[in-house]
Amino acid sequence: MIPRVKERAALAQVVVVEGPPEAGALAAETILLALQVKPNLVLGLATGSSPQPVYSELASSIRNQHIDVSHVRGFALDEYVGLSPDHPASYHSTIHREVVVPLGLDPDLVLVPRGNITEVSHAGEDFEERLSQSGGVDIQLLGVGSNGHVGFNEPGSSLASLTRVKTLAEQTRRDNARFFDSPEEVPTHCVTQGIGTILRAKRIILLAFGASKAQALSRAVEGPITSSCPASAIQLHPRVTVLADLEAASQLTQLDYYQRAWRSKPEWQRL
Repeated sequence: MIPRVKERAALAQVVVVEGPPEAGALAAETILLALQVKPNLVLGLATGSSPQPVYSELASSIRNQHIDVSHVRGFALDEYVGLSPDHPASYHSTIHREVVVPLGLDPDLVLVPRGNITEVSHAGEDFEERLSQSGGVDIQLLGVGSNGHVGFNEPGSSLASLTRVKTLAEQTRRDNARFFDSPEEVPTHCVTQGIGTILRAKRIILLAFGASKAQALSRAVEGPITSSCPASAIQLHPRVTVLADLEAASQLTQLDYYQRAWRSKPEWQRL
């Protein structure tokens, strides 16, 4: 299990797992334990392949243990601009398909930034207001892009930024082209939670799998804190857990230490 500590204690750790299923089980356990304490838990929801093992494990546990999630709130990280919410590649559709339905969440309690053209000028402010009204995210799930982005905060994003419209990097558009019929269909703009927004979460769990994430993860965890690698901002947060397989963790210079530290966690850090 991921160690649980008192609210005032700071915890930043890297856990190297055998693969996505183990990471999913660890993250899901943490979320379910938090849900026992706070039935109206607020989750920060990421999309893409990295959080899928977490959602799969949560769905199985909720179903098999008959866990009440009727009061759980969710806030998505981002949305494309100009894509219909009904489009299968929109994050509105993706979150509904991959999170809301499998977990049995109330769709009225799950908010995705509005990306339609008529509302995009104030979509960031609206999202920030709703997020503030909820009391803030309790546990934020994150992946990391191959260029170091989190959410759609591309390299160069302000580390103090809030939810706003961003232009997507061409690398990000290429990475996401697999979700569209052609690369040309990938939108050029998005509405994304800012780095400053993400850092307000009470706890962050970042997941990374595969060799393609190794350089970005190394920069995020051990490199300088810089807008050139937006994911490096996690170093500013007091409660971050990174769950990575050995391939993704392969470029970490302190890999041996992280593995030894995890194996030797004392029981009092698991309270």
